[in-house]
This record gives sequence, structure tokens and C-alpha cells, in this order.
Amino acid sequence: MNSSLALAGVLSGLAAGILTAEEPRPYGATPNGNQLQWHETETFSLIHYGLNTYTDREWGYGEEDPALFNPAKLDAGQVVAALKRGGMKGVILVAKHHDGFCLWPTKTTAHNISKSPWRGGKGDLVREYADAAKKHGLRFGLYCSPWDRNNAAYGTPAYLPVYQAQLRELLSQYGTLFEVWFDGANGGDGYYGGAREKRNIDRLTYYDWPNTWGIVRQLQPSACIFGDVGPDMRWVGNEKGCAAAESWATFTPKGKTDPARPANGDSMNHIEGPAGHRDGAAWMPVECDVPLRKGWFWHPHEDPTVRTPAQLMDIYFNSVGKGGCMNLGVAPDRNGLVCDADIAALDVFGNLLRTLFAVNFAENAVATASHVRTGPTTPDTPNPYAPVNALDSSRYSYWATDDSVTNATLTLTLPAVARFDVVRLRENIKLGHRVDGFAVDVWQDGDWKEYAKGQSIGACRLIRGPKVQSDRVRLRITQASACPCISDFGLFAMPAALDQKQP
Repeated sequence: MNSSLALAGVLSGLAAGILTAEEPRPYGATPNGNQLQWHETETFSLIHYGLNTYTDREWGYGEEDPALFNPAKLDAGQVVAALKRGGMKGVILVAKHHDGFCLWPTKTTAHNISKSPWRGGKGDLVREYADAAKKHGLRFGLYCSPWDRNNAAYGTPAYLPVYQAQLRELLSQYGTLFEVWFDGANGGDGYYGGAREKRNIDRLTYYDWPNTWGIVRQLQPSACIFGDVGPDMRWVGNEKGCAAAESWATFTPKGKTDPARPANGDSMNHIEGPAGHRDGAAWMPVECDVPLRKGWFWHPHEDPTVRTPAQLMDIYFNSVGKGGCMNLGVAPDRNGLVCDADIAALDVFGNLLRTLFAVNFAENAVATASHVRTGPTTPDTPNPYAPVNALDSSRYSYWATDDSVTNATLTLTLPAVARFDVVRLRENIKLGHRVDGFAVDVWQDGDWKEYAKGQSIGACRLIRGPKVQSDRVRLRITQASACPCISDFGLFAMPAALDQKQP
């Protein structure tokens, strides 16, 4: 074909709207489908309840009598309903803590709930929580501690088959799980079947992490695995619930093992976990865990330590608002219920969250951009990369520029003057972390004034600043490793009870 005919064909195609630009190629590590659903969950709770609740301990020694467990009023539905009112979208039950007491009638050890008087020895607390989560529409997850201070075989090769059998029971009997949780506490003093001694293990090899995690992959293929260092999410490195000011979902494990097959605890994430690594080898977003009160288990004198709704909102901004998830530890009391002090905090926090996001002042704004990626041009086929895509409710429709354009501006003209102090930004993370620098400007007194700036956006970036009033706002992408793909640009106002309190 000669050049004139080729050009005519291109022009004809453009006129007909049949030529489209390719979708931007992903940049760097990207999340899988399970991780996308985890990001969408945003807030969930970790439930610590068991013999420690009755002995007033955080870590049981392993010699506790199962007869201590006999709550007369236990109601998993009351707990899960309180979590839902508190804005939680999931619940993870600690099915076995370090003391080795199993909250389900396991065949692997006598140190389990069937040896307690509760429900006449016929109870299954894991089942009750799984059913309550389903009834109230929360996602369900489980944690089974690898460390077992009761088991006589712990520290020897004979223990690992026991632990893996416990996992198989839990992962095959209680429906679909969204997360299976592991932590790094292992080895030390224990009862160990009466030995009453200290046992040390190599935490990187003893639990055979690749094959142990493989049980999760086999039996719960849609679940994410949380550990100190992944493989699907990383620990934030503290128990304050706070990621770094600039936090990246990408992370490269550093330690003695292969980064592609990390061992739990084999990392520098207690130091580097809050921020992650720009251009890290794996998509391993940050999970920010924090107890609602001082301890993870309920203790009778800790009601004054319950975090206030304002403190919980600060944690939300520093976890979900930094591209991660907020994992709030909630501890039922000796009746098996969420106590009044905890309910009060959860109820107010949940209402504040709902109030905060009830009105998006950017909704129905007119969105324009300094550059828009080429897309279909027919009236019946809107451009899939148009600026307006940043204003819908989808996390995965987005405004984008051509590959060669990494500095661009997205401007919103609001339907009316609005008074706001929270900005929400999101990238389409299916395409990876792309933006390295951004600024938000507000039109005031006839000129643009910078309101905030940062580096990382990712799954969600929440910016809380002084209250301003305007009908024009713009996002400037000042630096990017690949063309920006912005899926959300929202504007909100903090509830009146909190609008003067900065995190």
C-alpha cells in the first residue's frame, strides 16, 4: 500500500471512531485479584478472645484449664454487629493464640473448646463467628498461631504436621475466607505438655513457610495471606496503626531467604514496613494493626485506654489514607460480648466515617485535563480515558494521558461553591504505582493556591487540611514513572465534631 492510501485509511478510521489507543501498560509490580478485593475492604477487625480473657494475660503460658472458658452470654452476632456499626467490613478471628487453646473442636489436640463446659462441650466458636459474619455481610478470616505453648511436641519435627492439620481443619470447614493471618511471635517459655521450659526454633525454616502457605493457596485460593513480610500483605512495623507519610504498596523483602519466596519474619519490615519501597519487587501493601484498647485481649481495668473516635479517625487517615488497610483489634469481655466502652467508641467512629463520605463535593463537577489519552471518538463510545472517569464510583475507570505525557493537570469545576477539608485521590492500581509526585491546588482570590502535595497515591491517598471554600480545584501530576491513571478525585468535609482536629 502506498503512503497516500495508508494515510487516507488512518483518517477514515479516525473519522469512524474505530481506532483507539492501547490501554496503558502496567508499571512495576501490580496486585492480583485477591489483593484488589483486600484493598477494597479497607477496614476490618482482629478478634482476640479465649482463656487469656479469663486469666488477665496477653500471652497465655499454655497450662490454663479449659474449664475457665464458660461464658453465659456469649453472642458472636453482638460482636460482629458492633463491628459493622463501627465501619468494619471484615472480621478475623484468632482461632488459636500462643497458649494453644483452640476455639473449635479440633482433632489435633485435647486443648480445645470441646473440653470446656461452654455449650456442654459441643460448642464451636469459629463456626459461630463465621455464621455471624455471613449474616451481617462482613468478610471472614482466621488466624491460627504457629507458636503453641501447650503442645508437648513444639520445637520438634513432630509438631509441624499437627499445626498444618489445624490449618487444614480451619481452612476447609468455615466457608470462604478473605484473609489468613500469621504473625512473627514464636519460640520461648511455655508449658509444653508439662515440660515447663524454654524452646527456641529457627523461625525462618521451622514452620516450612512455602508449604504451610501452600495449604492456604490450596484450600482458600481467594484468600490473601498476611505475615510479617507477606506474601500478600506486609506488617506495618508497629502496633500504632500508622504507615509512613509516603507509603508504597510495593516492597522487596530483605533477609536470608529468596525474595521471591520470603519466610515470615525474614525482613527489615519493622524498620522499612511503614514506607515500603518505591519500585519494590512485589505488590505487598501495608496492613496497619492496632488494638482498640491498650491490650489485644480484654482486661478489666483498661476501659480508660479505649481509643477515642478522633484517635480512630487519625488511624484511618494514616492506614487506609496511605494506601493500606486498617486492622482494628477488638476484644470481647468475659461475657463474650463487646463491652459498653468499646461499643461507644465504635458507634461514634462508624457514624463519623459515614458522615465524612456521605457527600462528595466533586460529584457532578465538570472535569477537564491538560491532556487526555487518545480514545474512541464516536458519540456512542465515550473515551475510556476521559477526565470524567475520575468522578465516578469505580476504582478502575480512570483518566489517563498518552504514554509520553507524565506531567499533567486535572481540573474540576464544581456545581457550586463548596467548603471542604479532605481530598481523596486514587490510582487504578491494576496498572501499578505510577505517580511519584503530585499537588492539589484550590482557586481562591482569583488565583491558584497550593493546598497540599505528596508523592505516593496508590489505592487511596487521603489528605486532610484546613477548611477552604471554592468552586475550582485541580490536581497537578508533577512527576510520574509512567503516564498517570487517576481513578478518583474526591472532595469531602470532616464532620463538625472533628473538623478542627488535625491527625
